[in-house]
Amino acid sequence: MVSYRDAMNLTRGLAALAIAALFATACGGESDSGTTLPPEPEPVLAAASAAMGSIDYVRFKIERSGAPVYIDPLDTLNFSVAEGQFAGPSSANAVVTLAIGNLNAQIGAIAIDGTTWLTNPITGKWEDAPEGYDFDPATLFDPDLGWRPLLSSGLSEVEWVGEETGNDGPRYHIRAEADQDRVAVILAGLIRKQPVTLDMWIEPASGYVREAELSTVHEGQTSDWYIEFTEFGEPVEIAPPDTES
Repeated sequence: MVSYRDAMNLTRGLAALAIAALFATACGGESDSGTTLPPEPEPVLAAASAAMGSIDYVRFKIERSGAPVYIDPLDTLNFSVAEGQFAGPSSANAVVTLAIGNLNAQIGAIAIDGTTWLTNPITGKWEDAPEGYDFDPATLFDPDLGWRPLLSSGLSEVEWVGEETGNDGPRYHIRAEADQDRVAVILAGLIRKQPVTLDMWIEPASGYVREAELSTVHEGQTSDWYIEFTEFGEPVEIAPPDTES
């Protein structure tokens, strides 16, 4: 015999799946689907998982403050911010701002199917990324590695913070403990694996994660991270750079 609790759990699960399926069909752009997600964590996260796992194009920003985070084996390139675009299924470009000693520098980065190229900070020419370079923004949206599995199965201690207003509309604010393997991926390989508390602001009409914040700790020092997504569905062409000229 199915208990009342089991029946209610099944009902909630089916509702979440139905909502996820609905929003998975509306992930091609920023248009309002005409439906607003109910203010409850389960259906919101289910829809967000479907939406973030079906992105074709998006602009992203990853920003660090606090303790330094180096992206090279010699600990000379201190990551500050990366702004770029993703094109499905596995391409991304970015302009990365770094601190090198007391100087700030910007480099270009292109990642396609797991291969990454960088511009030389001195000559400006494109080169193959050196061994040990760990920044690949395309992994954020990998349906098997990035946001989708994090939102569907990589969160615990989920807390509904409330409804808030973002820069361009309403947001659902959810806080949760995030699995360490998934967090390393959504920060494009910039951090060492560790469990973190993740704050997310999700758009009610689309299920898109618009903003996220978290903090990481390495050798007793804390780095604070801010992630932002905009321009969903606006096409961009990303091609391998010319490394010969």
